[in-house]
Amino acid sequence: MNMEAQDRRLLVVDDDPDSLEIIAEALKWEGYQVKKAQSGADAIQLISDWSPHLVLLDVSMPGMNGIETMKDLRSKEQYVSVMFISGNTSSEAVIAGLDAGADDYIPKPFDPLEMLARVRTQLRIKDLNDQLVRANTRLKELVDTDDLTGLFNMRSLYQKLEFELERARRFGRQVAVVMMDMDHFKSVNDGHDHLFGSFVLSEVGGIIRQNIRSIDIGARYGGDEFLIVLTELTTEGAVQFCERLRQAIGTKLYKNGKDEMHLTSSIGFAITPAGMNMTSEPIEAKELVRIADHVLYDAKKAGRNCVRHKELPPRAPSSELFHSKKKIG
Repeated sequence: MNMEAQDRRLLVVDDDPDSLEIIAEALKWEGYQVKKAQSGADAIQLISDWSPHLVLLDVSMPGMNGIETMKDLRSKEQYVSVMFISGNTSSEAVIAGLDAGADDYIPKPFDPLEMLARVRTQLRIKDLNDQLVRANTRLKELVDTDDLTGLFNMRSLYQKLEFELERARRFGRQVAVVMMDMDHFKSVNDGHDHLFGSFVLSEVGGIIRQNIRSIDIGARYGGDEFLIVLTELTTEGAVQFCERLRQAIGTKLYKNGKDEMHLTSSIGFAITPAGMNMTSEPIEAKELVRIADHVLYDAKKAGRNCVRHKELPPRAPSSELFHSKKKIG
C-alpha cells in the first residue's frame, strides 16, 4: 500500500545552506517530513537513526563527499534510495554518480517541479521494491511452512538446528530435539475419511504451536510425526514440556462433523550435555535428530502414550580429541 506524503521521511544533504533550504522547503511544500544535514558524516548518522525513505545528496561537499557517502550507504544491508543533486552536469560526473549507486542524478540549477516529480518517481520505485521484498519474504515463509499444520517443514529445519547448536556451545546452554509420533494413527484413516486425518494433524499442529515458546522451533517431520527443537532449557524443563504436550494431545477430543475420537502420542527427546562450550566437540544436527528418533522408538516399545529421553554424555574438548587422534595415527 502506497504511503501518503506526510508519512514519507526525506533527508536533504548539502553543505550550501541556501541550496539546502531551497530543496527542503520545496519538499515540505509537497507535504513530506524533511530533515537536513550539511555533511556526509551527519547524513550517515541521521540515516541510521531516522531511516528516511529517500535521500537527496549533494555530490561536492568538503570532508566526506557525496560519492564517499554513497559508497558507505551501499555497503549497508538495508537499501536506501538516493538521488544525487550536483552543479557538475558533465556526462562523466553523471555517469560516475549513477555508477556509484545513485538512483537518479539532478543537475543544478533545477526546476523545483521537475525535482518533485523525480522524487515522486523514486518513491513509487521504492514502494514497488518494498512490495517485492515483502512478497519474497512471504514466499520464503510459504516454502518453509507446512500448509496443513502451520509448522516448519524439514526443508530448512536442519539449518535452523545447526544454528541453535552452535549458539548453545557459544553460551554454554542445552538444546533438545523432541520427536513425537501419533499412536495408532492408521486407525484414524481406516475408520474415517482422509479429510478427518488431515483435520487431526492440523489440530495437533495447533497444539504444538500453542505450547512452544517463540525461541523454539516446531516442524512436521513427515506423516503423523513431528519434530520440536527446544532451546535454553534443562533436561527437567524438556521433560516437563513433553509431558505437558502429551497430556494436551491426549485429553483433546478431535471432532469434525460426525467424526470424533481421542488419540495419544509417544514422545522421545535427546538433549545436548550440560556445560558444553566452544572447546567441546560439536554435535551435528542430524546426529541429535537420529538419537531422538531412537528414543521415540523406545517410547513406543514401552507401550506408547509416554515420554522417554536421553541426555548425551559430555563431549571431550576438541584439543584432547586432536591429540588422541594424533597419538593413534
